[in-house]
Amino acid sequence: MGRWPDAKAHRIFWSIVIIGAGADLWSKWAVFKWLRDVPGQEYSVIDGLFNLVMRQNSGAAFSIAQGRTAILVAVSVIALAVVLGVFVFGRVHHRIVQAALALFAAGITGNLYDRAFNAGFVRDFLDFYWRRAHWPAFNLADSMLCTAVGLLLLTNITSAFFQKHADGQK
Repeated sequence: MGRWPDAKAHRIFWSIVIIGAGADLWSKWAVFKWLRDVPGQEYSVIDGLFNLVMRQNSGAAFSIAQGRTAILVAVSVIALAVVLGVFVFGRVHHRIVQAALALFAAGITGNLYDRAFNAGFVRDFLDFYWRRAHWPAFNLADSMLCTAVGLLLLTNITSAFFQKHADGQK
């Protein structure tokens, strides 16, 4: 295995980044445009479980660091640089890890774009709830970030499991 990602890795990575960030930004635009004309700017998709809503968050996950746009932009730029650096220089050859890095990059890009060009706000529109308990509204970028974390955890857990069993058979 070489030092640099191979051509297939680049195709996988950049396809996920472009499609993921594009889908995030398009979905925010489309849902917000549509909900502007919906009474209450909220639409029930599945009664008692899921709504489309118009929310804007000036903070990070769960509204952490609300109103600290400069810090959040700086953290996002640094995180994006780290993810790109790990992909290009990190000798990552597992396709699942490459896909997870791409999901990180896509999610960071989508929310960073929003924050930079939407007065410091990130647009959220997915609202899941049960009775009166609502999960904080989120967007596709947030979903990609969570999926990336899940893929990395799954990869590490399975790799540790297989390594343990391989070591035990020697």
